[in-house]
Amino acid sequence: MKDSLSLAAARRIALAAQGFADSRPPQVGDFRPIGRVLRHTGLLQIDSVSAVVRAHYMPAFSRLGPYPMALIDRAAWKRPRRLFEYWAHEASLLPVEMWPYMQWRMDKARRNQGIYKGLAAFARENRAYIERIYQEVAARGPIAASDFEDQKGSGGWWGWSEVKQALEWLFWVGRITTATRRGFERCYDLPERVIPAAIHDAKTPEPADAIRHLLRVSARGLGVATAADLRDYFRLSPKDADPRLDELVETGDLLPVRVEGWSQKAFLTKDARTPRRVGGQALLAPFDPLVWERGRAQRLFGFRYRIEIYTPADKRVHGYYVLPFRLGEAIVARLCVKADRAASTLRVNTAFAEPHAPAHTAEALAGELRSLAHWLGLERVETRAQGDLADPLADALRSG
Repeated sequence: MKDSLSLAAARRIALAAQGFADSRPPQVGDFRPIGRVLRHTGLLQIDSVSAVVRAHYMPAFSRLGPYPMALIDRAAWKRPRRLFEYWAHEASLLPVEMWPYMQWRMDKARRNQGIYKGLAAFARENRAYIERIYQEVAARGPIAASDFEDQKGSGGWWGWSEVKQALEWLFWVGRITTATRRGFERCYDLPERVIPAAIHDAKTPEPADAIRHLLRVSARGLGVATAADLRDYFRLSPKDADPRLDELVETGDLLPVRVEGWSQKAFLTKDARTPRRVGGQALLAPFDPLVWERGRAQRLFGFRYRIEIYTPADKRVHGYYVLPFRLGEAIVARLCVKADRAASTLRVNTAFAEPHAPAHTAEALAGELRSLAHWLGLERVETRAQGDLADPLADALRSG
């Protein structure tokens, strides 16, 4: 049993846990490679920003290279249903097998616990209205908020209409779920008409069992992690998670370790893989599990990463939508990228190298950008980038 790890070993363990030690397949023709990605990541976070591509598509590209995005669309919003939407790390796509393990969270939401305060207040004050909206979904689903005659409502919390607030509360408590999407708008239906019957009707685990399962998924995806890292993966509270972590240590699922340079105690999953080296390269979405917990990214890679979407343009340091670039076992660069679909061009607006970036960073990055553009159906990559990597990257793109 290991009681300490070098930082380099922890990096390799973390990368392997997220699927980056696996070779990219020559092509992806069915859902199986994406299923393997999900066994590493556990979920795909959803986000509305589409500067490059919606966030839930990007982790599979980062691990597999170009693949048909329609495979995820079919898995998430067509039959046979493989994925469902729910609140996990944030709004996420999860394997349908996880449905029973989210019931404890849905039950808490029914008691208006663990949900946004504004939404909880709306639910307490509008029970009859929410029930009327539920009956409309039952009668007319799949149905979107925009399909309701009174969907504009009076605005309110988060700028949502009353219909949207009612639908989101029903979604949070598990009385409705996403059947499909129209553009990026959710279309809701009853879970029994969406989730496969064998899974929907399965026995609901006790909360403690469900939380232990979620922590095992977190540990499998992280490899080595602090208690805070493990809790963050599914947004678990210390009160819910810490007793279960102790139990997982007792059963041998988690092994306490010290990681070089980390002040907090860490836990190594019993099945952690420690490859001798990790090669390859990957552009990462801001919501990729490898980097979504910014403190962990800094501890593992010495990479200080802050999302600047909501920062005023004149205050941004690295750009609006910044993708980290992994090369081997390090994060060596970051760049602000935008898919200009009207011009069929992937535009690089900023490009910055990390202090330890090797000499071939620009060449490797140029290749990955061409692959990204090809996957997005764009004809070219253009850079008028600012940043210390801008000129080398422009040269590498020209030479390619």
